[in-house]
Amino acid sequence: MNFNKKRGLFLPALLAFTILILSVGHNAALATDSETYKNLKLFNEVLNLVEKNYVEDVDPKVVIHGAINGMIKSLDPHSAFMTAEQYHDLQVDTKGAFSGLGIVITMQDDMITVVSPIEDKPAFIAGVKAGDRIIRIDGKTTKDFTIMDAVHSLRGKKGTKVTITIIREGEDNPIDFDIVRDIIEIKSVKQKTYSGDIGYIRISNFQETTADELNKAFKEINAGDVPLKGLVLDLRNNPGGLLDQSVKVSDAFLKSGAIVSSRGRTKSSKRVYEAMDDGDEPECPIVVLINGGTASAAEIVSGALRDNKRAILLGTQTFGKGSVQTIVPLKDGSALKLTIAKYYTPDGESIQARGIIPDIAVEYAKPVAADEDKLKQIREKDLKGHIKGAKEEGKDDRTDKEMKDLRKDNQLKSAIDLLRSWDIFKKI
Repeated sequence: MNFNKKRGLFLPALLAFTILILSVGHNAALATDSETYKNLKLFNEVLNLVEKNYVEDVDPKVVIHGAINGMIKSLDPHSAFMTAEQYHDLQVDTKGAFSGLGIVITMQDDMITVVSPIEDKPAFIAGVKAGDRIIRIDGKTTKDFTIMDAVHSLRGKKGTKVTITIIREGEDNPIDFDIVRDIIEIKSVKQKTYSGDIGYIRISNFQETTADELNKAFKEINAGDVPLKGLVLDLRNNPGGLLDQSVKVSDAFLKSGAIVSSRGRTKSSKRVYEAMDDGDEPECPIVVLINGGTASAAEIVSGALRDNKRAILLGTQTFGKGSVQTIVPLKDGSALKLTIAKYYTPDGESIQARGIIPDIAVEYAKPVAADEDKLKQIREKDLKGHIKGAKEEGKDDRTDKEMKDLRKDNQLKSAIDLLRSWDIFKKI
């Protein structure tokens, strides 16, 4: 079949397809709307001109995918059309393992922007920071990239190198990072205890296994002989993830009350998620650590615990992504990620483009190097010939390790200090 014959069959099918897409969520009258038809005729006219007059033959699939990309890109930074390959990449993300740099990105001011590098992964180790704008990948400009274009370019086989060029606030010139891709296996929950009675749980993202990992973490930190005096929930640099997992995580801390609500144009997008009493929620005071890298699902948890007066938020203002996306698989293996609603905290606040303000504002302070610590105090253990204590004999060096952790992280130290003084404040 020659190209002109294909075009004759293709254009009516395209017109029907476009009308179908524009009709989703509306009544049948929309299809006869004069303005809609006028625009569809314009689209058809342009496509016809391209097919007849463009200097070379065009691939209908490429042209249509480009048109859909343009349509979706005009909506918001989080809606996207994904090819079959890009859709596969997205599905891999929620499983917790892929090969890449370990970096979370978004679209901000039409630029690929780092939300947060994942701790101890290649981008983090190389020195990439939240807020960096990626302007080139392997020398190719990202000016017209979609999020999925960038994700696909940054992914690759383990051991291969990619060069990203970023611009950073406060730096006069672009910075190049040569980063070797690695397998990014993300365990989304980590836990430990401080001095046996302060629990610490770090959630790095929300993937399919997060709620189950959290249950195991609870058991681990509650296994000690001493009841927990308090709990620190660390959601800093958590870019979000699956909505259902953020709801389950919130429910794990709450006996009752609303967790989050969503509101959109369709009936199915309007929902209220409520907590249920499972009988095993922690009873101790909770401090949640947040910062500018706390986004989306992590903001849902933060808002739910704050508004239900179950936790105090400490740190800095969150990212402010308060929209809900749904994934619609398409017949050819591609998919549409479409923003369908905004979510609201239990108090009815939308945090879209606003973020959540912490109850206690504490800016992160860069740790002071040992040789810069001019005010280091002399203690008994520093005196030559002092009598060694039990911990120095190697029986227990846990306290020293904990002190090193807290010297590196002033926000965590502030949270633990607050929990330790909780009973004192209750008496005032």
